[in-house]
Amino acid sequence: MSVASAFQSSKIVPDVIPTPPSKTIELTYPSGVVAQQGNELTPTQVKNQPNVSFEADSNSYYTLIFTDPDNYDGPEKVYREWHHWLVVNIPGSDVSKGEVLSGYIGSGPPEGTGIHRYVYILYKQPGKLSFDETRLTNTSIDGRAAFSTQKFAEKYNLGAPVAGNFYRAQFDDYVPLLYKSLGV
Repeated sequence: MSVASAFQSSKIVPDVIPTPPSKTIELTYPSGVVAQQGNELTPTQVKNQPNVSFEADSNSYYTLIFTDPDNYDGPEKVYREWHHWLVVNIPGSDVSKGEVLSGYIGSGPPEGTGIHRYVYILYKQPGKLSFDETRLTNTSIDGRAAFSTQKFAEKYNLGAPVAGNFYRAQFDDYVPLLYKSLGV
């Protein structure tokens, strides 16, 4: 299944972004699992930051967003998204040299909330940008809720996403340990 059709059939379009990307972000986790356009992985398997690779222009900058659009299932859609990782000004495809706005936090779907979609979206920036977002460590949950990938992309004039990938996950025994590390 193509990235575009996977994003549409899983309703990432329009829940997160208005148009689907056409290329895939390759995501391999230290545990050995690979995200594959909607396969189910466990929070234990994705607790550590993945190796990320994608097709890139070496003279361009990119923004990588990792978000959970199923954080909140109430009537106010503004609360739905919770971003797990945000890296900007990535030179070419070298994520390690990008500017981390929000440190990586693995999946932590609360018990009883069912399966969540965990979405990676990549934008090609119009150039190197100055971001005025609060910097968050991987132990801070401040400002992660009520995130909007679409509004963030609009704010920084990122255009349409160029690549993406996602997996699904539900509660497992690692989630309470994650919450404890976050002070929740």
